[in-house]
Amino acid sequence: MDNFARKRVVVLGSTGSVGSSTLDIIRKYPDRFEVLALTAAKNVDLLLSQIEEFKPKLVVVKSEREVKNLESKLPEALSGIEIWFGEKGYCTAASLSDADIVVSAIVGAVGLLPTYEAVKAGKVVALANKESMVIAGEIITRLAKKTGATILPVDSEHNAVFQVLQGHDSLHLKRIILTASGGPFFGKSKSEIESVSPEVALKHPNWSMGSKITIDSATLMNKGLELIEAKWLFDVPMEMIDIVVHPESIIHSMVEFVDGSILAEMAVPDMRIPIAYALSYPERLNVGVKPLDLLQIGRLTFLPPDEQKFPCLKLAKEACRVGHTMPTVLNAANEEAVYAFLNHRIGFYDIPRLIESVMNEHRIEQTGSVEQVLSVDAWARKRAQEILKEWEVKRKY
Repeated sequence: MDNFARKRVVVLGSTGSVGSSTLDIIRKYPDRFEVLALTAAKNVDLLLSQIEEFKPKLVVVKSEREVKNLESKLPEALSGIEIWFGEKGYCTAASLSDADIVVSAIVGAVGLLPTYEAVKAGKVVALANKESMVIAGEIITRLAKKTGATILPVDSEHNAVFQVLQGHDSLHLKRIILTASGGPFFGKSKSEIESVSPEVALKHPNWSMGSKITIDSATLMNKGLELIEAKWLFDVPMEMIDIVVHPESIIHSMVEFVDGSILAEMAVPDMRIPIAYALSYPERLNVGVKPLDLLQIGRLTFLPPDEQKFPCLKLAKEACRVGHTMPTVLNAANEEAVYAFLNHRIGFYDIPRLIESVMNEHRIEQTGSVEQVLSVDAWARKRAQEILKEWEVKRKY
């Protein structure tokens, strides 16, 4: 590798969990990677430390206020770095002509446009922003075929499937099995879960993730979104994708082939593994992850998901079955519901209740363009907020 130029990396969402882990790997391998651009939202202090260490050419933040805040703290020696803000800035960073790989790690539907621009520019995209594929999977995959962009999944489950499929003809694929940890409420009764606080729901037993993804894991919506994402990433019907609860989070996903063989990717739960594989593909890097000790683990267990206890998974399956613009509505309503729960506006089981209410009101459209997807997304968010306000009014009386 010493004889090759370093890969120039753009990290979209550098201050988040995946973004920070990405920079941890780049820090470990400065001879292989260099940071070309960093984008964040409002975490200026962490972003500043990243800028000082990695010295990118371009930095993007959410608004002009963050630009002024950042500029006031930036050392004189780094004053030449370009600082942009907003949607145009994110999309510019994602499509930089000299970027070799774009890590799409912005959380939520806001990551769609930058991801779209990276794919449009024919980049290698290390995709952690699952929402892009959930709400615009057909558009993104079609565009990638046109531009020659390569999409490398970073989600541990999809990265596991991607690894297992290497060297195998897709015609031999029979079934994809996505594993779910079960979240913090595995083994709890519905009555025990009903009144849980956001603080309790944020205590994931195996993974360290951002708050939104952690709540999605608690509701099993995360696994529903991953099912929709897998459908597009691996070009398979949803009937070929199964979900099993695997509390140990050691097997990250499995693939069954037509001869009955099942291959699994196993590792300790550490996001640096899939991130490093996406960054270095087709090579592998030692990123300092502790070895997997199967004797210490003792056993691996598998159970069916309980869709009565976790109705978000059932709603995601329904959205996937209906297709078209319904997954966009599912995702938008879920984001609004999760943030309302995190802000103590609604209870845990109000999350699926709100999502279902918005889905029931949606008039399905065939997916045609990113602009249309964003319009449907905006409608679903607005309607979710209206329903939330209606519920608050009712509670007062």
